[in-house]
Amino acid sequence: MASSSLSQDRLTDKRACAEDDLENGGLSPQPSVRTNPQEDDICSEIVRIEQRDSQDGRSVGGLGDEDGTAFSRIVRTLQVRYRLIKTWASGGRQRPQRRPDSFLERFAMGGKDIPGHGGERRHRKISDLRYWTHFFVDPSDSFYYRWLFVISVAVLYNIVFIVARSVFLELQSRFFILWLCLDYISDFIYALDIFIQFRTGYLEQGLMVVDPIKLRKNYMKTKTFYIDIASLLPTDLFYFLNGGLNIPYVRFNRLLRARRLFEFFDRTETRTSFTNMFRILHLVLYILIIIHWNACIYFAISSAIGFGSDGWVYGNLTGGNKELSRKYIYSFYWSTLTLTTIGETPQPERDIEYLFVVVDFLIGVLIFATIVGNVGSMITNMNAARSEFQQRMDGVKQYMEFRKVSKELEERVIKWFDYLWTNKQSLNEEEVLSALPDKLKAEMAIHVHLDTLKRVSIFQDCEPGLLVELVLKLRLQVFSPGDYICRKGDIGREMYIVKRGKLSVVGDDGTTVYATLSEGSVFGEVSILNIAGNKTGNRRTANVRSLGYSDLFCLSKDALWDALTEYPEAKRKLMEAGRQILMKDNLLDEDAMRRAEEKQETMEQRVDRLDSNMDNLQTRFARLLAEFNTTQQKLKQRMTKVEKVLAREEDAISTFSTNHNYSTDTMPPGLGTGAGSERSGNSARRKRSKKEEISEVGPDGIGEGGVYIGEPTGNEESSSKA
Repeated sequence: MASSSLSQDRLTDKRACAEDDLENGGLSPQPSVRTNPQEDDICSEIVRIEQRDSQDGRSVGGLGDEDGTAFSRIVRTLQVRYRLIKTWASGGRQRPQRRPDSFLERFAMGGKDIPGHGGERRHRKISDLRYWTHFFVDPSDSFYYRWLFVISVAVLYNIVFIVARSVFLELQSRFFILWLCLDYISDFIYALDIFIQFRTGYLEQGLMVVDPIKLRKNYMKTKTFYIDIASLLPTDLFYFLNGGLNIPYVRFNRLLRARRLFEFFDRTETRTSFTNMFRILHLVLYILIIIHWNACIYFAISSAIGFGSDGWVYGNLTGGNKELSRKYIYSFYWSTLTLTTIGETPQPERDIEYLFVVVDFLIGVLIFATIVGNVGSMITNMNAARSEFQQRMDGVKQYMEFRKVSKELEERVIKWFDYLWTNKQSLNEEEVLSALPDKLKAEMAIHVHLDTLKRVSIFQDCEPGLLVELVLKLRLQVFSPGDYICRKGDIGREMYIVKRGKLSVVGDDGTTVYATLSEGSVFGEVSILNIAGNKTGNRRTANVRSLGYSDLFCLSKDALWDALTEYPEAKRKLMEAGRQILMKDNLLDEDAMRRAEEKQETMEQRVDRLDSNMDNLQTRFARLLAEFNTTQQKLKQRMTKVEKVLAREEDAISTFSTNHNYSTDTMPPGLGTGAGSERSGNSARRKRSKKEEISEVGPDGIGEGGVYIGEPTGNEESSSKA
């Protein structure tokens, strides 16, 4: 019985899955029943019991068939209950993920988040120690923002109730257990917040730092760490020193964590779409907190001076004045009147009372100025778009009135402005998105205009870079009913893509309708492509008129050709599509197109030849210049060598002449023969030095260093032989 019931249930589950597959269209697989590994761990014992029941075909634990059937039903009931409870705890049934758009995936430039160290941690269980070893918090994630909300609630609790419990003792004693529990819950949240900040990542060179040691050191180096530690000091120990628990003011150090409340407000203002509304509520909360604190201080001063001692302090604690609600409400009322300066308050009678009222009046003036300034600024910002649009509309109205424009045209202009404002078309997208880089701007444009771009045939197979270029150059134009977008014979300077509305292609009479263009249609591209052989040149070939209000994307001729310059393949496809359209309408002169292509091809060849000739000339000129520099350097070296040789010869001749004159003058008579022999010896030495120089120069006339000296003369040869 148990096995038959289980098989019947499984058959029912298979049929249900098959029906789900049919409903899904067979496009994506359906998730299994248990997708969570934790659920598999918990239900593993129950699954083993089911498998043992189905395999053995007998009761569990030796029970009878009826008992086994009952037990299997209990098991299935527990499984179903567990799944229901888990589904409820996870926030309801998970919605199936939408299939990604293929067009958007092809052209989206923003990739998915790069998986970091957290990917491995997410696949582990919370009970696993390694989960907490790699635990870190990204400040840009939603988890960090939600945690800021939790810690902000704890901080706001301490800001509001610690001062109230310190002043209104009845409030402290009446709900003592509640306050004690809330106090230590907030302390636990404070301690957990320190742990979160120890694991909060930060950016270093554009990358998220997730190393626990670096995160801990980075947090401990900041002043925030010491402030957070001071806010969590165990000042509750003074309860035991005082001998009572009615001194909640010892927990005033918990207010040092107010920084987290301000951080939560800043992030909420960044995330919310209703910024001005949040700013107003934010301001109101600050004002209420200030009034609350001022009311508590007023009641504390009244208690210190004495209740009912004069007309300024709180009255005697008799009758209705004894009630806790009356005490707080009257103090809050007095604080509101004083800080807002809009009502009469009791006259002070003591110096301390005068001083407190003066301080309250000064604070009240600042609060009033803050309220007026902030609220006025918020209201101005809320109506800034409307005011700017109204100014433009008023300027056009004044111009039409000054130029005596007809009433019919004036009504059309006013209706056009009304359509712009009603359909939120008055927003200057280019000005709003000017702060974004071109890549993000293009991706945002693709996301916003995705439905329109998907219907444009020329964008289906184009490169992503070309789509980015074209999207950034598109300009939105709005046409009124009956407006002609283009007329036959006009010079084409733009192409159009229909974003919204319907257009009709009409004849010259204005009544014959040849075709109707709807969202995603493209027209006007033939006249801006400069196709060779086009019989109409660059002029429009049809009349296009708007049936109602139409929103068109306009792409100018110059912008299109600038984008196609870097994408020759897309340019070729677009030109081919234009030729097919012209051939279909018999507007293409094939002979003229062929001659233009040949001429264009010849021109390209000429340009290539000129480029190659210029390259050759530049190469030869560079070679000649290098040879000239080398030859000039060699000539300089040779001239230097010649000058050195000549200088040595002149020095030798001058030395010889000096010695000869000296020897002639000092020689005694009768020694002529010796003098002659000495002269002959000097002559021989001079010839030998000359011969050595000539031998250094070499037989080819080239001396040391490659300098050319010249061929030896005949006299030198004969003298060397002698």
